[in-house]
Formats: sequence, structure tokens, C-alpha cells
Amino acid sequence: MPGKLKVKIVAGRHLPVMDRASDLTDAFVEVKFGNTTFKTDVFLKSLNPQWNSEWFKFEVDDEDLQDEPLQITVLDHDTYSANDAIGKVYIDIDPLLYSEAATVISGWFPIYDTIHGIRGEINVVVKVDLFNDLNRFRQSSCGVKFFCTTSIPKCYRAVIIHGFVEELVVNEDPEYQWIDRIRTPRASNEARQRLISLMSGELQRKIGLKVLEMRGNAVVGYLQCFDLEGESGLVVRAIGTACTLDKLSSPAAFLPACSSPSKEMKEIPFSEDPNPNPHSSGPSTPLKNQTYSFSPSKSYSRQSSSSDTDLSLTPKTGMGSGSAGKEGGPFKALLRQQTQSALEQREFPFFTLTAFPPGFLVHVGGVVSARSVKLLDRIHNPDEPETRDAWWAEIRQEIKSHAKALGCHAVVGYSESTSICEEVCILSASGTAAVLNPRFLQDGIVEGCLDQRLDENMPVGCGFCHIPYDELNMPFPAHLTYCYNCRKQKVPDVLFTTIDLPTDAAVVGKGCLIQARLCRLKKKAQAEANATAVSNLLPFMEYEVHTQLMNKLKLKGMNALFGLRIQITVGENMLMGLASATGVYLAALPTPGGIQIAGKTPSDGSYEQHVSHVQKKINDTIAKNKELYEISPPEISEEIIGSPIPEPRQRSRLLRSQSESSDEVTELDLSHGKKDAFVLEIDDTDAMEDVHSLLTDVPPPSGFYSCNTEIMPGINNWTSEIQMFTSVRVIRLSSLNLTNQALNKNFNDLCENLLKSLYFKLRSMIPCCLCHVNFTVSLPEDELIQVTVTAVAITFDKNQALQTAKTHVEKPLQRASTDNEELLQFPLELCSDSLPPHPFPPVKAVTVEKASPAADGNFRNRSAPSCANSTVGVVKMTPLSFIPGAKITKYLGIINMFFIRETTSLREEGGVSGFLHAFIAEVFAMVRAHVAALGGNAVVSYIMKQCVFMENPNKNQAQCLINVSGDAVVFVRESDLEVVSTQQPTALCQPLCTGGDVTT
Repeated sequence: MPGKLKVKIVAGRHLPVMDRASDLTDAFVEVKFGNTTFKTDVFLKSLNPQWNSEWFKFEVDDEDLQDEPLQITVLDHDTYSANDAIGKVYIDIDPLLYSEAATVISGWFPIYDTIHGIRGEINVVVKVDLFNDLNRFRQSSCGVKFFCTTSIPKCYRAVIIHGFVEELVVNEDPEYQWIDRIRTPRASNEARQRLISLMSGELQRKIGLKVLEMRGNAVVGYLQCFDLEGESGLVVRAIGTACTLDKLSSPAAFLPACSSPSKEMKEIPFSEDPNPNPHSSGPSTPLKNQTYSFSPSKSYSRQSSSSDTDLSLTPKTGMGSGSAGKEGGPFKALLRQQTQSALEQREFPFFTLTAFPPGFLVHVGGVVSARSVKLLDRIHNPDEPETRDAWWAEIRQEIKSHAKALGCHAVVGYSESTSICEEVCILSASGTAAVLNPRFLQDGIVEGCLDQRLDENMPVGCGFCHIPYDELNMPFPAHLTYCYNCRKQKVPDVLFTTIDLPTDAAVVGKGCLIQARLCRLKKKAQAEANATAVSNLLPFMEYEVHTQLMNKLKLKGMNALFGLRIQITVGENMLMGLASATGVYLAALPTPGGIQIAGKTPSDGSYEQHVSHVQKKINDTIAKNKELYEISPPEISEEIIGSPIPEPRQRSRLLRSQSESSDEVTELDLSHGKKDAFVLEIDDTDAMEDVHSLLTDVPPPSGFYSCNTEIMPGINNWTSEIQMFTSVRVIRLSSLNLTNQALNKNFNDLCENLLKSLYFKLRSMIPCCLCHVNFTVSLPEDELIQVTVTAVAITFDKNQALQTAKTHVEKPLQRASTDNEELLQFPLELCSDSLPPHPFPPVKAVTVEKASPAADGNFRNRSAPSCANSTVGVVKMTPLSFIPGAKITKYLGIINMFFIRETTSLREEGGVSGFLHAFIAEVFAMVRAHVAALGGNAVVSYIMKQCVFMENPNKNQAQCLINVSGDAVVFVRESDLEVVSTQQPTALCQPLCTGGDVTT
């Protein structure tokens, strides 16, 4: 499909002074796409040049449009010497290739230099004209939409969910090529940025080709990662879920009220409300029914041959036998076998989605994960990435076998990650084993007559908790009881998952962020010896991290974890583990039995007294936590059930105490119907330290809650006040007397202090919840620990007032928030009106959504008329897939950007804090500028996937690499929609957003 790319350079502003004699600049612009370059005229002696160039036209194939970025270079003209580079702009053309997205990219873009940062702005207009080409051998995938969000995008419905797609491309890293010896840092950084941009475009195109082969039109949950393998090379890889999406075409779909749901059996109501919660006091307002089904077609993959061999060493459990057969009789067993066979046709039945409509998940088996340590070798041929492909195929096959052992036929909430140090690379993959609803099969031959029977056996709020594996042949020791909600099926005592909390889950009280942190020293070694040392440490670290999670979950009085993410990071002389999850109390699971201390040594009276004292402190902490998180499950009596509760069979259990009936914990009975406690055996001083570390976890201040999922369980009355922030902390350890205990304490203090500083800076937003808290730990150098956090602060109405009542007092609240703003160390963007620029805040390595006055002009779309129905003048940024109090009306494309920043004057720029703060603020500005140029007013599902920081204090040098992504969208406030729906019912046929496109 050949096309024509047209570019116009309009003007520049705030350019730096390049001619010291006149304090001015003689600027011109080079526009490059592929191998073709155009130049504008030189605009003499001005810092605000007006080029108003003609249209530069590039005639290219659509394959090149997907692979290549548009490269705009601003230079200063010199008569007698080489022209000086001012900076560059890379523009991704891919959003213009969608039929439903933007038709023009027009706006002010920051001019970026890898040494000096942002150096002014340039106004550019870009258009693409595509010509139809029905060549079936084409190598482009124009029209395939990409979404970072891990749920079905708002204003779309899923017709078919096809399954897992993956791809990777490899190349040599310009930073480590031999020619680098005679390169300047700027040339090296720019070569690297350009190569990564090219590889990213190529990867996206190849993923799109696989989606077209599967007859899909979109990728949801798109996760792209960069593996910087040093001298070995550079790997860019991506995974996602291929879908066939349908745009909701009815104008009523964007109104608060909707028509009656369809009666088709395959359609399931799916609330588009940004706060789907079954406990909400207000009425639910589903926007549109969504249809989900599975395509049984085999996915296209290079590794398709591996599906013929089963690497599983675990015995297959029959889906129609044991407890599975009892649940729905022969009918349900037959349907489940059909679903299983359809999914087993695929090589990897994985789904990167973490949020699903009610009824999508029948059962959740638990977390499945796999790790592998590899020794990196040099990439000799970039066109043959078989080695890296084979590595990931092994990991995925292991995950698949684990899911089968749990009696599950699919893995949801799937993700992959790497940690690299020198030649050693740790590959990690994790997900949640699940049984999917057979009603979502595309081939619903027997569905009509069995649908009602199936629904009768699916209890609302607890069905996903019921075990999918055979009770008589469990793959691991577990304590099973009958469901405390329906009393029909068995449930485990604890449930770990990597997905968000299902919308129909019955939850008691509120949730909280639970973290496990661990450090382990290792000897410095090279090559195979190093890989062997890491391999030997990994299983023990995994075990200790899971033990910590279990202990902290019990200490909170909760019984389930959602959004679990475990990172194992490798460094030169240490390994670090960080696990984050959101703990909740599921009503279907049994009440936790508390924590019981069992001391082994020594047996003297003082030690026993000490153990008893610690036991009392633990009991008191559990009681306080249950009160803090409002966990008060209702008592279950046999009269309510109507029949005696079946007693579960007694089973052997890990760490089960021999003296459970002792009277040590009779003072605080924490369970009903379940009298055993989780036993911690203390046999050395390290174990005692672990117990003390449990008790040092300080809960958030009053009025604050935190979670790493999109929505905090138990809170459902969000306001429209949101504030995204990014924080980076870097500490250097002392090499003297470093022990595992000292390392753990330093790491714990680092994370705890970081959270405390965030609570302090956000104190004027109380009551407030930090949602989607994403911790990333890296060890960039010897004895250097770096922790990066991104999250969004959302306020909620603690008085449980209705949203309609809230709107009457919204403006006074906003004024009060603005009055209190001087209490903060950074300005908060609490209202939708444009705020005046603020002085640069002296916050240590914390960057908030609106942080840089120098780039304030980039935050607004000045190239297009403002929308009459939207009062938001600032491009909002949030890691959530929605915006509270607003409806997303249009997706404009994916934002996937990679930046490199280097300095040789670290101390002069404010040290590590000043350097990182300024760089992150510039990243925010550049992301906002690209979204505004597309006609959007928000970025959702924003994530900083990589932040690699390296410094050399002796040489006053530092370098940082940042990779961010998200979905550019247009949103409209619900209050504006209500005005449109009540006063002007036909107004939705008019343009709703900047750019002039009609939103349907």
C-alpha cells in the first residue's frame, strides 16, 4: 500500500543562543524520512524563526511508514565551520495509519538534545495519504490498533479474543560498536535512539502481521520491553493479546444512560463506568454490552512446532473428573472440555489482560511463574533471533505445564521481564492459571440449550475462587474448606493472583498495598560461575519472598492477593527481590487464623517470655489492622445455611504446628470455623529478625490508602481529582561490613521512606488513595540501588456522598485545595482549569504530572481550536485505563517513546536529584506534546517501563535511559455529557474534540 507523507515546518520558538556575538541563532531544519532529506531556508538572527515552508513530500511504502520515524533536526547555520546541532524531534507516523484515529499531526514539539535536554520548540504539520493496495503478500499491517491498557478499551466491544501474540527483534547496540571510540556522546546517543525507534516500529509491524493472520484487528495489553544486553546486543520484544474489536457506533453509548441490554446469549453486560464495584451505593450505568468469544484458530508463531511436544513433567488432571465434574454435571464437563480443546490448539493459551467482564473467569487456580538464568552471547546475525526465541519458548512451555497441573487451560494476567547484569540474564514470566467460561467459545453449538443450566452453577461473587484442580490429586499441599459464600464448592485458604480484582467479587472491608523485600549478597564472579551462583540463589529467594508475602497477608487479617508482581534483580554482588500486591479479604475464603510463634531454641524462661511478648504484639497488630481496614466478616451459622456445614478433610500441611491446641493464643480468637493458625518457627536469630521486620511495617497515615491495582477494593466514591507522579530514589551503599541483614534494612528503609515522603507531599489531598503503585528496582552499578515509583493519587468522598451532590461543592473544594497548595513541596493539578506556571519545585527526585514551567507550553494543544464540550486545557496523564468522572470517546494511538539523557556537569545540574527530576519533567513535556499534536487531551495506561541510571561521580558524569508508553485518548467530562444529553440531544453529531474529527 504505497502512500505519500507530507510535512510542513511552520515555526520555532525559544531557541537557544548559538551565536555568542549577536546572542541570536541562524536556524534551519532538516526533515528526514528513510533515505530522503529536505531542508528549509535559513532564518537569520532570530530565536523565534518563522519558516512557513512548503510541503515536503515523501513517496514511500506503508511498510516504511510503520518502521521509520519522521526525523526533524534543527541546526544552526555556520558559514565557515560545520553546522551546530540544536536538537531533534522523532515523530511516530503510525497513529495516522488508523482509519479511526487522527488525520493530521499538528502542534508544538519540544526540540530535544541528549546532552542539553529540551532546547525550544518547533511547530510541525504532518499528513499521510494512503492508496489502497490489495496485495496479499504485503509486509505491512496498517490498520491494526494497539492498546497499552490491559482491559478491553472503553468505547470498544470485543467480538473475539484470539489469544497470545509475541515477537522480538535483535540488533547490535551502537553504544558498544568499535567505531564508538571516535564518536562523541551526542552522536552515540542519537544513533541509539534512532535504532531503538526503528526496531520498535518494525516489531509493532510484525506483531500486527500476526494479528491479521489470526483475522484480528487490534492488540490489547501490548507490552514492549528493551533488553540492553551491553556488548551482546540489543533486543526489543513485545507480547500482547490479539482481539477483534468493534467501535461502539451509537451516540447513546457515551451518555450516562443507555438502552436496554441485548437478549443475545453471547452478550454480557460490561459496565464502562470507571468505577465498577458491586458495592457501590449509586446505580450502575453500563454503557454498552460487550461480546466476548474465543477463536479456536491456531495462532501464528515461529515456534509453532513446539506445540506438538509437551514438555510438562506434571501429570495432566482431567477437567471432567474430581471436583470439576461435581460442579456442573456432565453438561458443564462437556463444555469445559470443548473450551480446553479449543485453547490447547494454540501454542500458548496466554492472555495479557488483567481485567475482564463478569463471568469471563470461571475459576482461578493461582499464580504460575517460571525463571531461567541465561548466559548472554553476542548476536552475530540480527536477522536470526532464534536463540532468544528459544529461551522464551522454554519459559512459556513451563508456564503452560504449571497451569495444566492446576487443572487450568489458560493463563491470564501474563507478563514477561528480564534482569541483566554483565553476561548474566534472568528471564522471568508469570501469570494466573485460570479456567475460562465455555460460553465464550466462538463455536457455540450446544450453548443454547445448556446456557441456563451453566448459569445456575455459577455463584455470583465467589465462583472464581472455587478450585479448578482435583481435590484428591492436588499439585501442592493446601488447606481446603467449603466456600463461605455459597457452601457448595471447595476453596483454598489463601489465593494469589496477578490480575485485578474481578468486578463481581464479594469483598469485606478495604484493601491495602503489601510488599515483600529481600536482598542477598553473592560473590563477584565471571561468566558461567556467576550464572551458577545466581541459579543457586534464585529458588531460596523465591521461597523467602513468598513466605514474607504470606506472613504480611496474615498480619493484615486478609486472605487474598491481587495484582501480584515479583521482580528479581541481579547486580554485580547482590540479588534483590521485590514483590508488590494488593491484599483483600474475600468473603468466599475462610478467615485467616492469625500468626502463631513457635520457638525451638533455647528453652529458658526469659526466651519463652520474649516469644510470648512478641506473640502478643502480633495479635495486637492483627486486631488493629482489621479495625483499620474495616474487616468484619459476618458470622456464618448453620441456621442461615439451612444445612450442616461439611467439615473438610484433614490434610498434612507445611509448617503445621504440633501444638495447635495450646492456650497461647486464646486471648485473641481470630477465626470462626477455622481454628488453626499460620505457624512461624523461630530457630535462629535471623528468624527473629524476620518477625521483628514484620512488626516494623507502618501502615499509611490516617486518610491514606494504597494499592497496586487500578481500583482500591472497598472504595467506590471517587472524585475527579487525580494527580499522577513519578519518584526515583538512588542510594549508594557502603562497602564496609555489608551483610544480608544490613542490606535488607537499607532496602526496607529506602522503600518505606519513599512511601512516607509521598504521603507527606500529598497530605492536602486527604482522603486519598494511591492507585496503581508500580515499584521498579534496579542495580545499575556496584553498591548502587535505584527504586522508581509511578502512581496516581485519587481523592474520594469519605462521607459516601453521591456524585450528584459532590458537583455542587466541587468549585469551593477546588479553591480550598488551591489555597492549601503552599503546604506542598510540589504544585497539584486538582482542577481542570489551566493553572499558572509554578517555580521549579526542589523535590528530591520526585516529578509530578505538571512539573516544568519551561515546557509548560508543551502541555497544551495550541495548534487546534479548543473543544466546546471539554474544559480541560492540560493533557492529563494517568497509569489507570480510565479517568474518574469522564468518558473516553476516542483512542488516537499508542505512545511508545525512548529517551537518553547524558550530562558531564552533574554537580552543576543539582546532583543526581536535579538531573533526574529535570529529565523526567522533560519526558512528561514531550509525551504531552505528542498527544496534543494528535488532538488528544489525555494519556491513559501510562507506564515508565524502564529507567536506567548510571553515574560516575569522580568524572562528574551521569547517563539515564527512560522508556515510557501509554494510550493517547480524547475524553469528555461526564458533566459536559449530561448537559449535551439534556439540552442538545443532537450535539454529539458535531465534532467533540480537537482536530475536527466527528466522534461517533
